[in-house]
This record gives sequence, C-alpha cells and structure tokens, in this order.
Amino acid sequence: MEQNQQEERETAAQEFEAALDELEEILQDKFPEAKTKGSFYDGSVSDAQLAQEEQDLASIDIAAFEDAVADIEQYLAERYR
Repeated sequence: MEQNQQEERETAAQEFEAALDELEEILQDKFPEAKTKGSFYDGSVSDAQLAQEEQDLASIDIAAFEDAVADIEQYLAERYR
C-alpha cells in the first residue's frame, strides 16, 4: 500500500510539474518581453506600459489558465488526503 501511495505521489508531482511548465510556456508566449524587462513593479515601467500590460493580461487564454489551476488543485487535494 505504501509503495502505491508513493507512486501516486510521484505521478501527481510529475503532472503538477507539467502543468506548471505548460503555464510558464503560455505566459512566455504571451509576454516574451517579460523575460528581458524584469519585474513589472520595479519602478522602471511607465504608467502607459503598465496599462498595456494590464490589457495583455486580460487577454490570456482563460481556459488554459483554468486547466493549469485545476491541475494544481488536484495535486494539492491528492497530496493532503
């Protein structure tokens, strides 16, 4: 029984890691400039740039984001049973 639980945890951890990787890819595809610009809140971004970033955030693929969140929730639920 204990070995089965360990295997389930490893599988869940792999699925969680894959979901995080997928989310990271989605965000990097949507905001490729974020890799080089640094934090949005480090004081080096103008109000106009922040407004543009907010518009960009509003257009994120919500379904993909919800899928990633669901995977994370499932992982946490299984982990803390």
